Amino acid sequence: MPDTRFQFNRQLVRHFIETAQPYFFPTEPRDTTETTKVKYITKNTWTFLGLIIVVVFTVVSLAFLLTIGLTLLSNSLFPEFFGDVAGGLITSVNGFLESPLPYVAVIVIIISGVIFVSQKSNVGNKWKQWSLLGLLLFLLLVVNGLNVILSYAFRFIDTALNQKNADTFWQFMIIYGLILVLALPIIVIYRYTRLKLGLMWREWLTQHFLNKYFNNRAYYELDSNAINTEVDNPDQRITQDITSFTKVTLDFLLDILDSILTLLSFSAILYSLSKEVTGGLIIYAIFGTTVALTVGSRLVSINYNQLRLEANFRYGMVRVRDNAESIAFYRGEALERKQVTDRLTEAIRNFDLLIIWQSIINLFQLGYQYFPRLIPYIIIAPLYLQGEVDFGAIGQTSFAFFQVLSALSLITNQIQGITEFAASINRLGEFDESLNPLSFKKEKIQTSFIHTQNSADVALENVTLQPPNSDRILINDVSLNVRNHNNLLIMGASGTGKSSLLRAIAGLWNSGDGIIKRPESKDILFLPQKPYMILGTLREQLLYPNTENHVTDDYLEKVLEIVNLPNLSERFKGFDAEENWKNVLSLGEQQRVAFARILITKPRYAILDEATSALDVKNEERLYQELSHMGTTYISVGHRPTLSQYHQQLLEIFDGGNWELKGIEN
Repeated sequence: MPDTRFQFNRQLVRHFIETAQPYFFPTEPRDTTETTKVKYITKNTWTFLGLIIVVVFTVVSLAFLLTIGLTLLSNSLFPEFFGDVAGGLITSVNGFLESPLPYVAVIVIIISGVIFVSQKSNVGNKWKQWSLLGLLLFLLLVVNGLNVILSYAFRFIDTALNQKNADTFWQFMIIYGLILVLALPIIVIYRYTRLKLGLMWREWLTQHFLNKYFNNRAYYELDSNAINTEVDNPDQRITQDITSFTKVTLDFLLDILDSILTLLSFSAILYSLSKEVTGGLIIYAIFGTTVALTVGSRLVSINYNQLRLEANFRYGMVRVRDNAESIAFYRGEALERKQVTDRLTEAIRNFDLLIIWQSIINLFQLGYQYFPRLIPYIIIAPLYLQGEVDFGAIGQTSFAFFQVLSALSLITNQIQGITEFAASINRLGEFDESLNPLSFKKEKIQTSFIHTQNSADVALENVTLQPPNSDRILINDVSLNVRNHNNLLIMGASGTGKSSLLRAIAGLWNSGDGIIKRPESKDILFLPQKPYMILGTLREQLLYPNTENHVTDDYLEKVLEIVNLPNLSERFKGFDAEENWKNVLSLGEQQRVAFARILITKPRYAILDEATSALDVKNEERLYQELSHMGTTYISVGHRPTLSQYHQQLLEIFDGGNWELKGIEN
C-alpha cells in the first residue's frame, strides 16, 4: 500500500494549511476537545481562505482604479502622444468609466473593509502580515503592468528601427528609460517586502513550534532518538524545514498569482492573433502539467528521504563533536568513522537516485520548453509578409507567447522545487501533529496509568511501575512516605528500576498503576544521573532552571565555596563568562555545580540520581550535610554504602519487581 505522505493529495493540502494558517488566522479553538477542534479548524480554514480572496479582490480593485486615474492624468498632460500611441487604451478607459466596473471596485473595497473589521478579534494582532501580504500583491500587479507596457515599448522600438524612423525610435528609447527608472525601485521594494514577510513569518512560525515543542514535555515524549521513531531530527525540522517552508510558500504563492496575472495580461494579445494556437497552447500545458505531477510524486518520497538522511548524517557528526573526549579515551575513532560514513553512504545513495529522477524530469522539461519555440514565428510571419501587421508585432507576439506558456507551465517548470517543498510540508505537518498532546495519549498503549496528586509530602501508594509501552514490571505494588527530613535512599542492582522510579516521581513516566503524591514542581529539584550543563554564562549555569532569579555575586561566591569550588569564578574571569561548560569542567565539578543549584533554589525536596558518583567521600559528606542543615528533604539513588548514613529509610529493589523498605539507624 503506497505511503500517503509521498503523494499530491488532501493530506498534503491539510498539512500545508495547518502549518501556514496560524500566522495569519487562528486555528486553535477555545474548546480543546478533539471533536470540536476538527470542526473549528475546518470553519476557520474556510474563513482564512475567504479572507485571502478578499485581499486579492481588494488589491485588484485598487489597482484598477489607480490605473484608470493614472491613464486619465497622463492623457490630460500629454494628449497628442497618448492619442497617437495609446488611443485604444484611452477608448477602453472611457468605456470602463461608462460601465458599472468603477462602482463595483469601490463597493468591493468597502465590503472588504467591513469584512476585516468583523474579523477584528482574529486578525487584529496580525495586521502587519496582512498589510505586507496586501502590499506584495499590489506590487505584483504593478510589476506585471510594467511588463505589459515594456512589451509595447519594445514593439514600437522594433517597428521604428524597421521603418528607419529615428524620431520615433529615440522617443520610445527615452520612454523605455523612464519606465526603467520607475520600475527598478518598485521591483526592489517588491523583493524587499517579499523577503521581509518571509523573515517575519519564519520567526513567528519557529517560535510557534518551539512553544509546542517545549510545552507538556513534548521534546521528551517524542523520543526522537529512538530507531523506530516517526519524527526524526526535530532540530532539522525546526531550523531548516521552517525556513524552506516560509520562503518557498511565499515564492510559490506569488508565482501562482504572477502566472495568473501574466496569463490575463498577455493571452489577450495572443488570442487576437490566433485563437487556435491559444487553445492548443492550453492543451499542451495541461499535458505537461499532468506528466510533471505524475513523475513528481516519485520525487516527493526521494526528497523526503534525502532531508531525513542528511539530518541523520549531520546528527552523527554533532555526536562526535559533543563526545570527543569519550571517543578519544576509548580510541573509538574507527567505529565512529564507520558509523558516520555509513550515514553518508545512505545519503549519497539516495541522492544518486534523486539525480536520476531529476535528469528524467530535466529531459522532459527541455523538450517541453524547446519544442514550441518556432510556433510564434510560424504564426506571425505570414501576417507580416502579407502586410497585415507591423514588424514590431513579431517580437511582441513571441514575447506574449512565451509569457503565456510560462504562466501555464508553472508546475511543469518548477516540479523539482515543488517536490522538495512537498517533502518539507509533510515533515512539518507530521511534526506539528506529533506535538499535539492528544497524540501522546494515543501512542501509549497501556490500559492503566499512575495517577499523580499534589501533596505536601512525597508518597507512593500501591505503585506498580512499567516502562512505556511494555508489560515488564520494574516495581510491584510499592508504598512509602517521604515526610519532612525522613530522607529515602534507593539502592539495587543495575537495571532493576531505581532511576525509573525517579522518572515516575518526576512525572516523566506514568505507565503502570497506583498513586504518586508529590509537592508542586516549584518545590522539587531533580538532579539527573548525568549533570546537565546549559549553553550560557556561569551565572546562568548556577541559577538554572530559574535563570531570572536575582542573586548577588557575593552570594554565588559563598555557594561555590560551600560546594568546594571556591575559585571557579576567578578561574573563568567572572560569573558572566561563557564557556562550553561540559568540556571545561570535570564530571566531579559538574556534579558540584548541580548541587550549587539546590543551595541557591532551596527546594523543599531534592531528588538525586547518583548525583555524587564522581565525587570523593569527603566532598560527598560535605554536600549531604549542607542539604541536611538547609532543611531540604531528599531522595537519593546510589550504590555507595557510605550514602546510608545521610538517610533515614532504605528502599532496596530486586529483579522481578520485588522490593524491601526498611529503616536506617544512624
